[in-house]
Amino acid sequence: MKKSTKYIIIAAVFAAVMAGAVLGYNFLSDRFSPESNSDSTGGSSAKAYDFTVLDRNGKEVKLSDFFGKPVVVNFWATWCGPCKSELPAFDSVYDELGDEVEFLMVNLTDGFRETEQSVKEFISDEGYKFPVYFDTQYSAAYAYGVSGIPMSVFIKADGTVSDAHVGAMSEEALRNYIDGITGG
Repeated sequence: MKKSTKYIIIAAVFAAVMAGAVLGYNFLSDRFSPESNSDSTGGSSAKAYDFTVLDRNGKEVKLSDFFGKPVVVNFWATWCGPCKSELPAFDSVYDELGDEVEFLMVNLTDGFRETEQSVKEFISDEGYKFPVYFDTQYSAAYAYGVSGIPMSVFIKADGTVSDAHVGAMSEEALRNYIDGITGG
């Protein structure tokens, strides 16, 4: 086979792959955009995925138990520097709005690097007042596809997801997201 024929075949295959990628992207982005997918975590009409975690006393609680008030779910761990950097903001806002907004500070508790006891000690040592929940089975993390922490999900009182944020955030940013679920 001539060199020029090989280049033509390679170029045709490359063009076909690129066309397939563009078509696939367009199809998936239309199908999974926040506006069109009621299961998307970013859409205002998305129903929140329920999950079960443990409270400080080892009692199982579900996310849906908190519907009726706006809910902030924060996924974090004590070994995560960015997580620890935003915890003071969460504690401050919880201290102010904890009666109006439910805060679920969901610790990704693997039982080795992160144990319930070590987390309780950390919370006590730091003087945080927000409620901590333990995701020992990772049902919450799986429900929201957590692949990086910190990650926060903002849920309206009716149980629909308003927004999600990956990465540490300032107190101002946290308040802005909360305004989106409280109408403030």
